[in-house]
Amino acid sequence: MSQSTPALLIIDMFTLFDFPEADHVKPRALQAARSIAVLARRFRERGNPVIYANDNFANWQMDFKELVCLCMATEGASSEIAKVLQSQPGDYFVLKPKHSAFLATPLTVLLAKLGVSELVVAGMTAESCIAATCFDSNAREYDTIVVQEAVAGIGSLRKTALRLLEDSKAARVLKLASYLRR
Repeated sequence: MSQSTPALLIIDMFTLFDFPEADHVKPRALQAARSIAVLARRFRERGNPVIYANDNFANWQMDFKELVCLCMATEGASSEIAKVLQSQPGDYFVLKPKHSAFLATPLTVLLAKLGVSELVVAGMTAESCIAATCFDSNAREYDTIVVQEAVAGIGSLRKTALRLLEDSKAARVLKLASYLRR
């Protein structure tokens, strides 16, 4: 059996926190960003792809780098997270119009070109974009993993979403330390 090629998929971590539940997500998002940074470092050290998939705020004239600059210029959690999760040369970027990072994006083609078979999903929010992406990833037969500390969400909905992903076998949910020991 051949070794799987993993990729880290970071979802929607660049945000202005201008949605109704933002104040409930910010603290967990900052914590998740720190864990994601640890994962990203590990992936880069091993030469494995790091992919950012982010909502474009319905601004179809903005590219990924402009989106990051906008977040950096916004005080508070937006800029803190953007600083922690700055992209590095060799990283990949996908702008997404809806919840799943697969819907109406080139992600499937990119993953095929990179030879990816294992997708580690991180970001926010667990109950929305993370769940939608994991179900789509599973449907495309990727070995899908969610690192618990690297996912933000809204209170108990986060725990419920992670449990649903695991119970439905859409993704394996692992602790950060457990994933890093692999």
